[in-house]
Amino acid sequence: MRITQAFTFEAAHRLPHVPKSHKCYRLHGHSYRVELRLEGPVNPNTGFVIDFFDVEHIFGPVLKQLDHYCLNDIPGLENPTAEHIAQWIWQKIKTDLPLLAAVLVYETPHSWAEYLGD
Repeated sequence: MRITQAFTFEAAHRLPHVPKSHKCYRLHGHSYRVELRLEGPVNPNTGFVIDFFDVEHIFGPVLKQLDHYCLNDIPGLENPTAEHIAQWIWQKIKTDLPLLAAVLVYETPHSWAEYLGD
């Protein structure tokens, strides 16, 4: 079974490794959407793969590190592309969410990165 839980956060960033003429070189913000996909068997007793409240409890502290911050100021996110954000989130939560199968980070409704782990 595959389940997905989505979260949102607001943050600013700039991409320091693009040309200065690139619009993403300048500081700007996004309304990010993060989807955490988990895969595993359904527990016959609970009917869950994992309780969504448990996912919120694990991801909540990571979400607080991102929400309403400049992502470039967060250690490990000095070049905060959607790809790097997805990998960073994975590294922060995979140990506590062993059923994690993918992290998706949407910068806009039309552009996102999907990280499936190492």
